[in-house]
Amino acid sequence: MKKEKAADVNQHPNKIGIKEAMGYMLGDSGNLFVLTYVSSFLKVFYTEILGINTTKAARLFLVTRLWDAINDPIWGAIVAKRPPKKDGKYRPYLKWIAIPVALAQLACFYDITRHTSSPAIILIFAYVTYISFGMLYTGINVPFGSLASVITDDPEGRTLLSTFRSIGGGIGGAAPLLLAPFIIYTKKTDAFGNEYNVADSGGMFKFALAMAICAIVFYLACYGTTKERVKSELHPHIDIKSAYAGMIKSRPFIVLAVTGVLISGQLQFASLNQYLYKNYFCNTNLSVIGSIAQYLPMALMIPVTPILVKKFGKKELAGFGSLFSALAAIACYLIKPRPDQPWIFMVVLFIIGFGYSFVSITNWAVVADVIDYQFVKTGVKSESAIYAVYTLCRKFGQTIADFGGLMLLGKVGYEVEVMSNAGYVKGVSEGILTICTAIPAVTYTLIYILYRFAYPLTKEKLEPIYKEVRAANAAEE
Repeated sequence: MKKEKAADVNQHPNKIGIKEAMGYMLGDSGNLFVLTYVSSFLKVFYTEILGINTTKAARLFLVTRLWDAINDPIWGAIVAKRPPKKDGKYRPYLKWIAIPVALAQLACFYDITRHTSSPAIILIFAYVTYISFGMLYTGINVPFGSLASVITDDPEGRTLLSTFRSIGGGIGGAAPLLLAPFIIYTKKTDAFGNEYNVADSGGMFKFALAMAICAIVFYLACYGTTKERVKSELHPHIDIKSAYAGMIKSRPFIVLAVTGVLISGQLQFASLNQYLYKNYFCNTNLSVIGSIAQYLPMALMIPVTPILVKKFGKKELAGFGSLFSALAAIACYLIKPRPDQPWIFMVVLFIIGFGYSFVSITNWAVVADVIDYQFVKTGVKSESAIYAVYTLCRKFGQTIADFGGLMLLGKVGYEVEVMSNAGYVKGVSEGILTICTAIPAVTYTLIYILYRFAYPLTKEKLEPIYKEVRAANAAEE
């Protein structure tokens, strides 16, 4: 009996279990159902279905992300200044914005060419629908990400939430990557009897509808299964300018922001593999195998990662994983697999996925650590403001990947009129391979350098921070 009481005393007051971690997991599945489909296939929809050339498409992604530079901090301020309601400060956004963001994603894949052939109208439609999706996605993603820091302030609970968020992201991200290729492409045969795939307008819209429905269901399920335990201020008086100024002076946040650019940029850049599968290996079904190679290592490492984090620390584990991915990516660039050697590319993707799994699974716990660090240093709770800026950094990475990737496609000779209805084209296809192997090699190397040498929050340095945050939260209660 005495042992049980001692255990109760040592147990964190805001400890959470698997059930609530699974509830939080559902929210990121909802996020990734719509985001992954947009991120991975909207470029294909724009170039292959709407007929927008790569330069105009690249400019579109750049302009919309410039708007995000205004939109994201605004959302961060709105969420930060809104007082908590009966159901919490962050959870309500899950039920308010679930349907609008799902419908906005659906609109992105509507084939406007059914009604007009005007390039100007088609381009305007693409701008309006994509900007609308981006604004609404930020409106639900910022409070969802901030929610983790108020579900619990227990370090082990934070790791549990980050781990299950990775599972949820894996489910939501894998669904479009594994299933979409079977629905959004149709087969064609050239004059020589060679088969290749082309994008299908109806298939792309139907899959967008399926992802929209799944997102709504999972968002609402997340709302219903989570609870905000760490109390938010009833009347928040947050100096947003001071909060943002504090981030600029924070080394942990700066490193987090830069790694966010690189991590998100690389994930987005991987969507160019769709062109590699179609126009180099001439097999769009490789997208499914590539997705399995990307997510299977993460699934295998999820059970052991919390144990490794407890023993070695998040920074240390992320540094090891990114080094592993960097070495594999460099090897792939040097090997340059031939069109009849897609298996080499798949093996490399699996090895990269193994290393990256440590970065991905710990990433959101690292964000929570930086939020705690800022609170200890400034005395101001600014979860949503920090998360909004971090989200903006991730979007900036996506912008670089989208704009740069499409511009590079143009540089190697990718012309929509020719390549959208073709398979392998000598010269152009080799250029696509170079792009899709060189960029990951550089990106993963930079991520390793930042985690290994620049990020300062080691396992030992975080312990006193956790104690101060716990004491502050206990005092508020």
